[in-house]
Amino acid sequence: MNYSVSITPDAEIDIEDAAIWYEQQRKGLGNDFLDEIQNAFRKISENPYLYPIVHRNTRRTLIRRFPFAIYYLIEQGSLVVIAVMHGSRHPKRWQQRT
Repeated sequence: MNYSVSITPDAEIDIEDAAIWYEQQRKGLGNDFLDEIQNAFRKISENPYLYPIVHRNTRRTLIRRFPFAIYYLIEQGSLVVIAVMHGSRHPKRWQQRT
């Protein structure tokens, strides 16, 4: 069973800001970042319990190729992405969203 993935507005902004930054660094890199995000969403939707709980009920998966993590909750058969943040960001930044 695949879980549906919903993305909070804050997480949408996280993704958009990162993709824009990567695209400014090198043409096409922003799209590569978005592809990796989509791959990660697919993986967590297939097996959301595979990834560890890092704070309260929030789980985290790391993005391949990029130093980012996706933070999400499992709620009534669906996944709620609350943050997509660079690994160097202070954890309080995403923990405030839980």
